[in-house]
Amino acid sequence: MFDAEKTTKECAQWIRDFFEENGKGCNAIVGISGGKDSSVTAALCVEALGKDRVIGVLMPCGTQSDIDAAYALVNHLGIKYYEINIQAAVHGVLEQLDVLPEVSVQTRTNLPARIRMSVLYAVGQSMNGRVANTCNLSEDYVGYSTRYGDAAGDFSPLCQLTVGEVKAIGRFLGLPEFLVEKPPIDGLSGKTDEDNLGFTYAVLDRYIRTGEIDDEAAKAKIDRLHRLNEFKMHIMPGFRRDNTD
Repeated sequence: MFDAEKTTKECAQWIRDFFEENGKGCNAIVGISGGKDSSVTAALCVEALGKDRVIGVLMPCGTQSDIDAAYALVNHLGIKYYEINIQAAVHGVLEQLDVLPEVSVQTRTNLPARIRMSVLYAVGQSMNGRVANTCNLSEDYVGYSTRYGDAAGDFSPLCQLTVGEVKAIGRFLGLPEFLVEKPPIDGLSGKTDEDNLGFTYAVLDRYIRTGEIDDEAAKAKIDRLHRLNEFKMHIMPGFRRDNTD
């Protein structure tokens, strides 16, 4: 029942409205991995603002085996892009973390994503830009994002769209099929997101939209991940003074 054309037009208008209110004349800064989410986000920004106001940022950590997909995307859209390798920054921080008794595996996993977001904001500040968040609803629902890493940003075009819906928009916008269907990988173990999660995005998307699921074990895992990670979907809580004294 998803109407890709209608949603694409509405999302593009939403992006225009955001920039009109929060950065008139600014550029959209998009971190480009070569995956479907960054590809569709960049394409939506081009649709909304024109290619001259969209800047892609490629951020390999050393050698990136699938960086050709990122090059293909920026060339397909005809947008300006910069390549900034974050390997030295990641290694520098890890070296300084030697003061800790232990640096956890999760810390090592999430550090590149957080450094990439710092790079995006540095580019945005220097290039009169607003940083796009590229996370989709399916990933956010189970917490498959890094807080203050890829989960950060100034505006979020895909946050209410499931993986299947993001793909449909990519096809409507004419993105090459290999970018739309490119299996997302974690960049560390070589495993896909679905391998790490233990269920497919198709199963997750159906559960999010309809509440229907055939595998009770998958349902239990999804519910658990959602419960544990729901805080990531909300603004940071803050203390409020009682001014009645």
